[in-house]
Parts: sequence; structure tokens; C-alpha cells
Amino acid sequence: MFFRSSQNDNESDDGLIHRFQSTGDLEYLGKLFDRYIHLVYGVCLKYLKDRELSQDATMQIFEKLMVELPKREVENFKPWLHVMSKNHCLMQLRAQKSKLEREGKLWKEQEEFMENCFELHPNNEEALEKNLDKMKKCIDQLKTEQKKCVSLFYLDEKCYQEISDQLQLELKKVKSYIQNGKRNLKICMEQNG
Repeated sequence: MFFRSSQNDNESDDGLIHRFQSTGDLEYLGKLFDRYIHLVYGVCLKYLKDRELSQDATMQIFEKLMVELPKREVENFKPWLHVMSKNHCLMQLRAQKSKLEREGKLWKEQEEFMENCFELHPNNEEALEKNLDKMKKCIDQLKTEQKKCVSLFYLDEKCYQEISDQLQLELKKVKSYIQNGKRNLKICMEQNG
């Protein structure tokens, strides 16, 4: 996984850092990181609580060292590496939490817009035919934009984006026309029960 060499294995952390910073030779960084790979992996496992994610994070931290170490004056490498590893994991957890929150918000929005009206989707065929005829008559009574959007949504089973593209309307308008059209459709169907 990492570079191993018997040469200069007893060299101090400071010596290996200095050699890496002055030459850019990854062998020195590899030797240094190899000494503390278990520490880094342990920190990652503690925070991420997943072996594969921790292994990936350990490699990412090694890659980060290639970039960060030449720019830094590090006096105590082991504690500095520990803090760097901890911060890396906390940033990953924060990003993961943020992603989950965004996905949750997206699902919630989709649920709000993708309502399913039982009266418009009955199970038996006879009721379906009867409701379909009633629905078509009521759709004809809707305002033009509502009529187009509702027909495409319920009869042609198009999604909001497809309707928006086809009718060249903003997505918000399509959602509004469908919501209002659905409400008007339901009222009409109840009145013509």
C-alpha cells in the first residue's frame, strides 16, 4: 500500500519531513505516513464508523499530505496528523449530512407535488371506465392551460418536466395548473357523481 524501505527507517519525523519538503520525493512521505497509518485509520474509523470509508479517507489524507506538508512548518508531526485526520473526517461527515438533508428536502418536495387522487385511479375496470368518462367531461370544462396540463399528466402520464418542455411553460406554472386543475376536476366529478 505504501512505500517501505529499510534505508533511513530510524530517521526522525522531522528529518523525513525536511527531506520530503526539500526533494519532493514521495518515498520520504511514504515512510513517514507508514509510521502513522494505523493512527490515521483508527481516527477515521472512530469518526466514520465504516471500514471502507475509513480506508478511503486514509488514502485521501495521504494525498492531502502531499499538498499540505510542503506548505507547512510542522513541529510535532504525530499530533498535527491526528488533528488533520480528525478534521478531514468531520468535514466528510458534514458533507454527508448536508447531502442527506438536501436529498430529504427533495423527496419531501416531490411528495408534495406528486399527489395521487384515489377517485381518479380506482382499482376495478367498470369503475375505471365510468370515472374516466366523467373525468374527460370534467377536463373539457377546465381552463385551457389547466386542461392541457391535467390531460398530459393524468391521461398521457407525463411528468412535470415533460409537460413543461412540451408546453414551454415554467415548471412552477405546470405544477400550479395541475394542482388547481386537479382541485377543479375533483369538484366537477363530485358534482356530477
